[in-house]
Amino acid sequence: MVGTSLKSREIKMKIFIIGSVRNATEEQTALMEDYVKQLEEEGHQVHLPHRDTDQKGTGIEICTRNATAIEDSDEVHIFFDPDSFGSHFDLGTAWALNKRIKVASNIPYGEGKSFARFIDEWEKQGVRNGS
Repeated sequence: MVGTSLKSREIKMKIFIIGSVRNATEEQTALMEDYVKQLEEEGHQVHLPHRDTDQKGTGIEICTRNATAIEDSDEVHIFFDPDSFGSHFDLGTAWALNKRIKVASNIPYGEGKSFARFIDEWEKQGVRNGS
């Protein structure tokens, strides 16, 4: 019998990480893993696709698993890589589900419209209803 002094660890937030998987450099992967380690030490439950989504499945299976994990998340954090098609797909899923995002890493951008600018604007605005 488990004593009453043993309490399961309370999860603060469920967070999904969007970032490059197939073409990630060692540096990108290390950056994401260090970031996730910190979040998990803070008590968050984190879904990191290269670690937590079976990458041997079909594209539909991978996207479905990620979409389910995004739907189950409280927040989505992004390491934006403009060359990662999976990241664009996952961002579209997060947008459709009206998820709050946090930009963990972005690329430099100048004036005018760009996807990199859009995710910074999304982070500042919050969810689409303005909350």
